[in-house]
Amino acid sequence: MIAIAWVGVGILSLAAVVGLVRLVTAPDEASMAAVADLVYFCAVGIFLLVAWVFGLSVIFDVAAIASLLGILATIALARILTRGRR
Repeated sequence: MIAIAWVGVGILSLAAVVGLVRLVTAPDEASMAAVADLVYFCAVGIFLLVAWVFGLSVIFDVAAIASLLGILATIALARILTRGRR
C-alpha cells in the first residue's frame, strides 16, 4: 500500500508541475484561477498521502480545513472575476 501512496504522490506532483507550466502560459485570469485551484488541491492531496504513509492523523484535520478554505477562495475569486454577476 505504501508504494501505491508514493505513486499517487508522484502523479499529483506531475499534475502540479504541468499546472504550474500552464499557469505561466494561461491566456486570462479565469484560466489562471482554475489552474491555481488545481495546484492547490494537488498540494493538499500530496500532504494527505504523505500523512497516510507516516501515520500522522492530525494532518487529516488540517487538510479538511484547507480544502474548505480552498473552495471558499475559489468561490470568492469567481465572484471577483465576474464582478459579482450571477
